[in-house]
Amino acid sequence: MKGTVEMAFLLTILAGLSTGIGSLIAMLLKDNRNTNYLTFAMSFAAGVMLFVSFVEILPHASHELEEIYKATTGNEHTGAIVATICFFVGMGVVALIDKLIPKGENPHEFMSKEDMATGVESAVNKKKLMRVGVLAAVALALHNFPEGIATFTAALNDQQMGVTIAIAIALHNIPEGIAVSMPIYYATGSRSKAFFYSFLSGIVEPLGAFVAYGLFGSYMTESSIIMPAMLAGVAGVMVFISLDQLLPAAEEYGEHHLSTYGVVSGMAVMAASLLLMPHEH
Repeated sequence: MKGTVEMAFLLTILAGLSTGIGSLIAMLLKDNRNTNYLTFAMSFAAGVMLFVSFVEILPHASHELEEIYKATTGNEHTGAIVATICFFVGMGVVALIDKLIPKGENPHEFMSKEDMATGVESAVNKKKLMRVGVLAAVALALHNFPEGIATFTAALNDQQMGVTIAIAIALHNIPEGIAVSMPIYYATGSRSKAFFYSFLSGIVEPLGAFVAYGLFGSYMTESSIIMPAMLAGVAGVMVFISLDQLLPAAEEYGEHHLSTYGVVSGMAVMAASLLLMPHEH
């Protein structure tokens, strides 16, 4: 079922604001060193993203493009080629963003399990900690922009798919909220400042949706190449996020087998939802 613009915006906003949940969790981590739940949440999100990208989103986008090119040029194979190119372009966009952000200030370079265990109270330069937190918020905002486009595009194309992706992106954003708020919290001792910065970084996600709709809104509701091409790019974005960010971070936070169980569980839940409520292609 095609999603409405209002629902697509709502899902994108909810996914983006989940960074605030991460900041709230960060406030509790000072007294709670068990990070296994983060490992499971991140690997679960990775499993959902990988499965839905390869089994649902990319095949759907490819099919739509093949139909368009078959009707316009008579060569449906061109559609499959365009879908594949857009898939790797999506991966390339996120890879480029990661490359441009210094490693120490990249929210995807999560705080290690050892740092979680000892905290950052031992850091003598609180000003530096504050700078790291602010830069992480800026970096996270840059990451959230294409993720907002991804969530919005998927939700507009298929409402059920949009809900699933919004949940996966939200789970992905929670530990990023921790990466932003924790250094700010330890640097200032202010829960409100830590929450404020992580909240601001999450706001950029719906901003990405607004920009996408402003640029391509007139094409997104029609049978045009824009929608399926963007959808193929969405699959690339989600696969890269899963392989480059979520799974390595999940391994760092907790036990190896727990991250594997999370991936399998995410795939199983996604598979069950697709089987119970099949989409029309």
